[in-house]
Amino acid sequence: QVQLVESGGGSVQAGGSLRLSCGASGYTRSPYCMAWFRQAPGKEREGVADIRSDGLTSYVDSVKGRFTISQDNAKKTIYLEMNSLKPEDAGMYFCAASPFSGCRQQQYIAAWGQGTQVTVSS
Repeated sequence: QVQLVESGGGSVQAGGSLRLSCGASGYTRSPYCMAWFRQAPGKEREGVADIRSDGLTSYVDSVKGRFTISQDNAKKTIYLEMNSLKPEDAGMYFCAASPFSGCRQQQYIAAWGQGTQVTVSS
């Protein structure tokens, strides 16, 4: 059973930056794909970025050029570097793991973290 623990959320002004981290444990075989999702109040949870075990990444259009997902396999940790933050980026950010490729869709997710809050003020 994969356990995921996020950290790094906080409050920033628009234009600012944050770096989220997600530590993974409890598995013998690394997840094939890991992702960051976010959910704002009253909105659907959306896949923001994912990264496969081979390093291939994908992003939702709204964050391309501003967010970067990366992984440190030795530390079993993934990161989400968020720059030029906008108020619409605010929400609860969740780390997720999947045995499938292209894991920015909830139906492919096998494990979730508890979430970390990101607040962006204008």
